[in-house]
Amino acid sequence: VQLQASGGGLVQAGGSLRLSCTYSGSQYSRPGIDWYRQGPGKQREFVGFITVVDRADYADTVKGRFTISRDHAKNTVYLQMNSLKIEDTGVYYCTHTGVWGQGTLVTVSS
Repeated sequence: VQLQASGGGLVQAGGSLRLSCTYSGSQYSRPGIDWYRQGPGKQREFVGFITVVDRADYADTVKGRFTISRDHAKNTVYLQMNSLKIEDTGVYYCTHTGVWGQGTLVTVSS
Protein backbone atom coordinates (compact mmCIF):
# COMPACT_ATOMS: atom_id res chain seq x y z
CA VAL A 1 0.00 0.00 0.00
CA GLN A 2 1.11 3.56 -0.68
CA LEU A 3 -0.17 6.64 1.06
CA GLN A 4 0.32 10.31 0.30
CA ALA A 5 -0.88 13.11 2.55
CA SER A 6 -1.31 16.60 1.17
CA GLY A 7 -3.11 19.86 1.78
CA GLY A 8 -1.09 21.32 4.60
CA GLY A 9 -0.26 24.98 4.84
CA LEU A 10 -0.35 28.11 6.93
CA VAL A 11 -3.64 29.16 8.47
CA GLN A 12 -4.69 31.57 11.16
CA ALA A 13 -6.12 30.36 14.44
CA GLY A 14 -9.83 29.81 14.07
CA GLY A 15 -9.48 28.95 10.42
CA SER A 16 -9.99 25.73 8.50
CA LEU A 17 -7.92 23.42 6.39
CA ARG A 18 -8.62 20.13 4.65
CA LEU A 19 -5.98 17.47 4.36
CA SER A 20 -6.11 14.61 1.89
CA CYS A 21 -4.68 11.12 2.11
CA THR A 22 -4.62 9.33 -1.21
CA TYR A 23 -4.00 5.59 -1.06
CA SER A 24 -3.29 2.82 -3.51
CA GLY A 25 -2.38 -0.83 -3.49
CA SER A 26 -4.52 -1.86 -0.54
CA GLN A 27 -6.25 -5.22 -0.58
CA TYR A 28 -9.30 -3.44 0.81
CA SER A 29 -11.54 -1.26 -1.33
CA ARG A 30 -12.07 0.95 1.73
CA PRO A 31 -9.00 0.54 3.91
CA GLY A 32 -9.03 1.76 7.46
CA ILE A 33 -6.92 4.91 7.68
CA ASP A 34 -5.52 6.53 10.79
CA TRP A 35 -4.37 10.12 11.11
CA TYR A 36 -1.54 11.13 13.41
CA ARG A 37 0.32 14.35 13.96
CA GLN A 38 3.59 15.45 15.46
CA GLY A 39 3.98 18.96 16.78
CA PRO A 40 7.33 20.69 17.23
CA GLY A 41 9.15 19.12 20.15
CA LYS A 42 6.29 16.70 20.76
CA GLN A 43 5.74 13.02 20.31
CA ARG A 44 3.56 11.76 17.53
CA GLU A 45 -0.06 11.62 18.66
CA PHE A 46 -3.23 9.99 17.40
CA VAL A 47 -5.76 12.29 15.74
CA GLY A 48 -8.50 10.02 14.43
CA PHE A 49 -9.42 7.14 12.17
CA ILE A 50 -11.91 5.96 9.62
CA THR A 51 -12.83 2.28 9.38
CA VAL A 52 -13.52 0.01 6.44
CA VAL A 53 -17.22 0.79 6.87
CA ASP A 54 -16.52 4.52 7.02
CA ARG A 55 -17.07 4.94 10.73
CA ALA A 56 -14.87 7.67 12.14
CA ASP A 57 -13.70 8.50 15.63
CA TYR A 58 -11.36 11.08 17.06
CA ALA A 59 -8.99 11.96 19.83
CA ASP A 60 -10.59 14.10 22.51
CA THR A 61 -8.28 16.98 21.59
CA VAL A 62 -9.89 17.34 18.16
CA LYS A 63 -13.38 15.91 18.66
CA GLY A 64 -16.02 18.33 17.48
CA ARG A 65 -13.53 20.27 15.34
CA PHE A 66 -12.11 17.66 12.98
CA THR A 67 -14.01 15.39 10.62
CA ILE A 68 -12.69 12.41 8.67
CA SER A 69 -14.46 11.32 5.49
CA ARG A 70 -13.78 9.30 2.38
CA ASP A 71 -14.25 9.72 -1.35
CA HIS A 72 -14.26 6.12 -2.49
CA ALA A 73 -14.09 7.01 -6.18
CA LYS A 74 -10.87 8.95 -5.60
CA ASN A 75 -9.30 6.51 -3.10
CA THR A 76 -8.91 9.48 -0.81
CA VAL A 77 -9.60 10.09 2.85
CA TYR A 78 -10.02 13.66 4.04
CA LEU A 79 -9.30 15.30 7.35
CA GLN A 80 -11.38 18.46 7.61
CA MET A 81 -9.99 20.65 10.35
CA ASN A 82 -12.08 23.55 11.65
CA SER A 83 -11.60 26.01 14.49
CA LEU A 84 -7.89 25.42 14.31
CA LYS A 85 -5.75 26.21 17.32
CA ILE A 86 -2.07 27.01 17.55
CA GLU A 87 -1.53 23.68 19.27
CA ASP A 88 -2.82 21.92 16.15
CA THR A 89 0.43 22.87 14.45
CA GLY A 90 2.45 19.90 13.30
CA VAL A 91 3.19 17.41 10.61
CA TYR A 92 0.13 15.31 9.84
CA TYR A 93 0.47 11.73 8.69
CA CYS A 94 -1.94 9.11 7.44
CA THR A 95 -1.23 5.46 8.01
CA HIS A 96 -2.65 2.04 7.16
CA THR A 97 -1.51 -1.31 8.57
CA GLY A 98 1.81 0.10 9.69
CA VAL A 99 2.58 1.89 6.44
CA TRP A 100 3.05 5.63 6.81
CA GLY A 101 2.68 8.22 4.13
CA GLN A 102 4.87 11.27 3.85
CA GLY A 103 3.48 13.90 6.18
CA THR A 104 2.10 17.31 5.39
CA LEU A 105 2.88 20.35 7.51
CA VAL A 106 0.11 22.37 9.13
CA THR A 107 1.07 25.65 10.74
CA VAL A 108 -1.53 27.56 12.73
CA SER A 109 -0.60 31.15 13.50
CA SER A 110 -2.05 33.57 16.03
